[in-house]
Parts: sequence; C-alpha cells; structure tokens
Amino acid sequence: MSMDLNDYTIIKEGEAEILMHAKNEVFYNKTQVNNRDMSIAVLRTFISRWKLEHEALLSKRNKSECEGPAEKSQDGTCTTSEEPVKTEGKVRGELKPPRVLEALSASGLRALRYAREVEGIGQVVALDNDKGAVEACQRNIMFNGSVACSKVESHLADARVYMLTNPKEFDVVDLDPYSSPSVFLDSAVQSVVDGGMLMCTATDMAVLCGGNGEVCYSKYGSYPLRGKYCHEMALRILLACIESHANRYKRYIVPVLSVQMDFYVRVFVRIYTSASAMKNTPLKLSYVYQCTGCDAFHLQPIGRTVSKNTSVRYLPGFAPVVPQECSHCQKKFNMGGPIWSAPIHDQEWVMNILSDVKSMKDRYPAYDRISAVLTTISEELPDVPLFLSLHNLCATLKCTSPSAVIFRSAVSNAGYRISGTHVNPLGLKSDAPMDVIWDIMRCWVKNHPVKAQPADQPGSVILAKEPVLQANFARAVASLSKAQAKKVARFLPNPERHWGPKLRAGRQITSKHISLLGEEKVNGSQPSR
Repeated sequence: MSMDLNDYTIIKEGEAEILMHAKNEVFYNKTQVNNRDMSIAVLRTFISRWKLEHEALLSKRNKSECEGPAEKSQDGTCTTSEEPVKTEGKVRGELKPPRVLEALSASGLRALRYAREVEGIGQVVALDNDKGAVEACQRNIMFNGSVACSKVESHLADARVYMLTNPKEFDVVDLDPYSSPSVFLDSAVQSVVDGGMLMCTATDMAVLCGGNGEVCYSKYGSYPLRGKYCHEMALRILLACIESHANRYKRYIVPVLSVQMDFYVRVFVRIYTSASAMKNTPLKLSYVYQCTGCDAFHLQPIGRTVSKNTSVRYLPGFAPVVPQECSHCQKKFNMGGPIWSAPIHDQEWVMNILSDVKSMKDRYPAYDRISAVLTTISEELPDVPLFLSLHNLCATLKCTSPSAVIFRSAVSNAGYRISGTHVNPLGLKSDAPMDVIWDIMRCWVKNHPVKAQPADQPGSVILAKEPVLQANFARAVASLSKAQAKKVARFLPNPERHWGPKLRAGRQITSKHISLLGEEKVNGSQPSR
C-alpha cells in the first residue's frame, strides 16, 4: 500500500502505532487510552481464566469417564480410546485461541493493541461501516508489521448484520460506539459464545444520568433518576438492558467489572445460556424510589422466590416498599428503573486484574489511572447498590459536615458496613438503613447546632424527631480503607486540559468546539483570512 508518511502523524500507544491524517477523517480520542488499557487488562485475565476453566472441564470429563464403563489398566489408571472424541464438531480437549470481534474499529488502534499486547489471543476481526475508516485500519495493520497482519483483519460491514450472521462465533465481542450501544446489543449477545465476554461502552451520559429520561427509557428500557448516584445508576441501567436482550435468547449475564471513568461507563460481562438460570433475572432487577425532599432511597425488587422442600417458585415482588410520603421528611417519591441491583463486580476477578496490572505496570500507558480505579473498586461493598453523599445529607439539614472518617466510624460503631465508591470520591456505600443514617446525623447536629429553619423544610422535619440510636463518633478501625491507610492514590486529576469526548469523525471544527478541543486546536483549524 503506497502512501506518503509526510501526510500523516504517527501516534504510538502501548505497542501499537497508527497513522492519523491531518484532517478529522477517522475518529481517534487520546482520552480513551484508559478504556483501552482497562480492556487489555480484563482480556488478559479472561484468557487465563478461559484456559483454567477448560482444563477443569477436561479434568471433570476424564474423571467421569474413569468412573463410568471406561477400561482400566492393571495399575488402576483410566484408559480411553486413542481416537479423539468429537462433540458439536469440535475435538474434545482442543482449545483454540479466543477470537475477538471489535465491532466499531475506526482507526483500528484497539484491535492492533489487542493483537500485539495480549498473549494467547487469536484472530481479531475489526469492523466498520465507513469506507474511509476501513482503509485507515488496513493501512495501520500494514504499518504495524507481520504480527498485526497475521492476526488482525478489517472488513467493511454493518456490525449488527455481521454479528447476526455469525451467532456464537466470537469468544470476545467489544462494543465501543460513539454515543449509545443500544442498537447493537441484540445482535451482540447472540454473537458471543457460551461463557464468552461482552465488553460494552456507553458515552451518552446525559441520557443515562437523567438529563433526558424519556430518551433513556426508549433506548435502554429504564427511567433514570437525577441523584448523586446517577453515574452508578447509569452502569446498572446498561447492565439491566444487556440482560434484557440476552434473556430473549435464553441467555443471561454475569458482570465481572463495571467502571465509570472520564465521560463514559464501561461494563465487562460474561454471557451464558441456560433457560433455568434465566428465571433468576427478576431477582436481580429493582425499581428505585428516591425521596424528593431528602436523600433517602429504597429498592423495590421485581421478583422473589419461595422455597418448599426441593422446589422453588418464582413470584412477583412484595410491594410497595415505601408509603406515599417519605417517613423521614414527609415528601413524595420519584420512581426510576428498573436497574441491575445484583453485584456489578466479581471481586475475585477485580483482585486478579489488579494483580496482573501491577505486575506489568510498564505495559500500560494509563497505569496510574486504571490501577487507582481498580484499587477503589476492590474495596467497594459488592452487595450494596447505589450510594449516599455525605455533603448532600448535610445540605438537607443545613449543617456543617463531619469528616468522612468520623461519619464512617459512627456507621461502623453502629454495627454496619461502609465503604467508598469508585464513581464519586464523596460517595459512601453502606448497608445501614436510612433510619440509622438520619439518627447519626441527628446526633451530629446535637453537638453542632444549626440555625432554625422553616418548619416545613425537609431538614426541619427530620431534626424534629429524637434519635433512637445514640451515635458513637469514636474513631473506628474500619473508618479508613486499606488504600487510604497506605495513602494510595484513588482519584487522580485529568492529565491535561480538554480531557474528554471529541468530535465525531468527519465533522468540521468550528468555534463552538472550544470546550471540547481547546482554543489552540480550534484556531489552528480555522482557515486564514
């Protein structure tokens, strides 16, 4: 492929290099290095797990064959036929390198990094429905040498049609669209093999976080609420949407990692097929009731189970979980959801990913950021959906804020668990009911009085009640996480200005894009007069 390198800028990320034309012809966003690094870390862990699971399955099969009518030698060992046994067209015992589909490849940088940096990976198929993007991807494949040429292939195709016509063909499917992934989910869940991985990004955060609730409902089938926890709710809405699409084909998801970073959410889920396990989906989904006056929220599970002897019945959830008016401040509730209310991370996976990242820190351009995010996730309470904001609690009562250590100590001393969240440095997850939370705040206000407020204000109604629980603000051992105690960085600032979303490929840069690109970039692209 002949080309003049003077017309291109060489961009290096990890072990891959791409050629970018001076014009905004093919989409590339430097900010997404965090996304790509996190994906590579998860993919490495997935491949190692994939091998271990395959070995365990072979061991189990061999054991069952030995216990069955198989022949045994004189020394007691199991002997089987020398001919390989075929199941579903594949040779039992054979594990092929995992095939990866990057459904929306643009420049192909992500596919090239997968091929060059992830050991044990198989074929990487990069798709795009833009002819210019496919040409750029093919150019970059050639530019990256023999390894890329042997592993990466680029096709001009509609990702939805391609995935539909290749059901259960890929071990990993990566969706990283510009804006919402909703139109790709139905075909994506069909394209993943049983036990495979779906990686999915959503960047339409204004929609997912409640800016346009009706649009969110039309795309994802859930209504968002505008609370401090809105970014975690966005993660849970996306998971609930993927589960809904998977259920249509007797499949279900198991989240291993769900991340909110920069200006997007990213989820990593494994997909399995089981009509019986799919029945548990209503137990993993809930509606959210958010008080309009204070920070109290409650979850309404969609379904429940009743066990009798060895049988299990699936029934609708009990309702309502809240009265018409909030029991704390007497205000009404807004209702949102349904959201995924089961755990959004697998803590064992998170610890393995974090360990692998630390052992190969030089191979991750965004090591500082992804290790900080993974460290914070590893310390989250996995079974507590959404979170509270200490500042919001204090704003409701119009009081000075206790330090996070003092508040966390009071919750711990009351016998409940509490942790931070990777989504918000001020967020606190706890299994303490809101009655306990408000009693702790009432005790705090008794020691730190506030000015009198109108009687109908939510804060006044809450403070008018005497606390049932007498809070103990003595410093507790659990008041700091291990990372905080070791002073490990958990929330890092952006490495440079205008670190965020970029223009869609092909759009002309104008003065209105200063907030996205910066004044120098905009002025440099304007024609001289």
